[in-house]
Formats: sequence, C-alpha cells, structure tokens
Amino acid sequence: MSLDLAALRAAVARHRRVARVVVAEAKGSAPREPGTAMLVFADGQDGTIGGGALEWEAARAARAMLETGGARVDRMPLGPALGQCCGGAVTLVTEVYDTAALERIGSAVHARRVEGARAMPLAVTRALSAARSGSAQTPMMLSEGWLAEPVELARRALWIWGAGHVGRALVSVLAPLPDVAITWVDTSADRFPDTIPDGVIPRVAAKPAEALRHAPPDADHLILTYSHALDLDLCHAVLSHGFRSAGVIGSATKWARFRSRLAALGHSDAQISRIRCPIGQKSLGKHPQAIAVGVAADLLSTSYELEHRQGAVG
Repeated sequence: MSLDLAALRAAVARHRRVARVVVAEAKGSAPREPGTAMLVFADGQDGTIGGGALEWEAARAARAMLETGGARVDRMPLGPALGQCCGGAVTLVTEVYDTAALERIGSAVHARRVEGARAMPLAVTRALSAARSGSAQTPMMLSEGWLAEPVELARRALWIWGAGHVGRALVSVLAPLPDVAITWVDTSADRFPDTIPDGVIPRVAAKPAEALRHAPPDADHLILTYSHALDLDLCHAVLSHGFRSAGVIGSATKWARFRSRLAALGHSDAQISRIRCPIGQKSLGKHPQAIAVGVAADLLSTSYELEHRQGAVG
C-alpha cells in the first residue's frame, strides 16, 4: 500500500491540520497490514486501521498531537496492551501534516525520520536510489528511526471550474473514479456544497484565471462557471498555460463567439479547436447528471486510448 497523497492534500485543505496514522509494521495476527492508514482531524477521521481498542487509542493520541505537531512511534502488542483477541503486534507511526509538511513529501517515495536523531540508514538510501532509477518499487520500510513508503500519485489531474448544478453533478460522478485527482475551483466558499467528496480539493479564487497557474500543464479542465466572462478568461488562460484536454459548457452560438474572441487574443485556430464545446454527450440530454455521465465516459475513453497507444509504442 502507498501514501495516498491526493487524499492527504484534500484533508489538509479542508481541516488545515491532519494527523496521519499508518501501520508501519505488523507481526503475527493483526487487524490490518503495513501501509494501512487513517487520517484524524479535530472533529472526525477518514479511513480505518482495524477498529477496536487499537484504533480508538490511536485516534485519541493522534488528535492530541494536532496542536503540538511532530511525529510519534508506538509499538503495541495487541493482546497485553489493548486486550484485543489478536495475538500479534503492530507499530504505528503518527505524523501531523499541514500545508508546509505536504511540500516535503517526495514525488515517488516519502522518506523521513520519525524518531531518534540518526542519519538516514543505508537501507533507506538504497530504496530511494532504486525508486528514482525505476529499478525497483519501494516497499513500506521502518529502519533505524526512518520511515519510507511509496507515494501514490494520481495519474490524471482534473480541474473543475464552477460549483453550480453541473459542477456539483460532475464532482459526484467523477470523484470516485480511480487515478483522478480533482481540484474544484469557484469564486466563493459559499458556492460549494456543505459536503465535498473525499479526495476533492476545493479552492476559492476571486479571480479564477489567475489560479490556473497552479495547475499542472498536463491537467484536464472542465469550465462551467456562472459567468460567460469568467469562462472566456479561463479559456484564454488554459490556452496560454497548456493542458491535456479542456471543455466548456455552452451552446454552439456561445462557442462561435468565444472562438472569435480567442482568435483576437492571439490564439491560432488549431489551438482553439483543442477546446471542446459543448461537453458531455448530446444524446444523453442536458440534465446536469446526464452531462456528468457523458463527460465521465469521455474522460475514461481518452484515458484508455492514451494508455493503449503508450502500450503499443512500448
């Protein structure tokens, strides 16, 4: 199992400070395997490390760390220490993450000292080298006070611009898809629903087009704000920034007007033609959920086609 970076980022965006509890080692009979993690915040948690007294005690200790920060390592024999019927033992590592801590997570492997003061051990150094060269996949490793674990990165970044009816339908349909990391942008926090699906990062931007500089250049974009002017600004920004795919909600008349204005802003016809308008599948209708289903089908189809081409080349 890997560190789910998208879920951790989303939790930090929502709760500001989050304690992550991961099973670093498991010996004998244990509720969950190494790599299993849960996220704990002030008023709740996401995920489970097996329930029972182990999880209750781990969550209590993690919540107490939210203000102080840092890391702790707990080695717990499940029977003697917690009265559980499991006869094994687990080692839990608990760490507090905020925005600054997220920046220290590596792109392929997250290796860090979690206890003591020793320098990085040779086993972790070798694991990092193997991961960077692509010669081997790094397993979960706790060695001499250092914890290393592979980082699970979403293969596809999706930015959804607008939290209206269609935006909400899109998020509800697309959020459960595997390997998709959604960033959801609107001009005001009040425009988002009270409950946002796990793994979705809400972002408030008074000027959305300026926020686009934070998107990776190979992201997918779905543009459906409450304003035609904002939609046009975002199309201009997307064309200037780079993207994998982009779509705008609207009619043929709206898109003809946009094409003319984007050309006047200096974009070529070939560039402009990369943006799809309207989005979805016309045969499914204009209901927000129907649009969302059509968009999801398009995204899955293009993902399959890209992977198929890459496989054929390899």
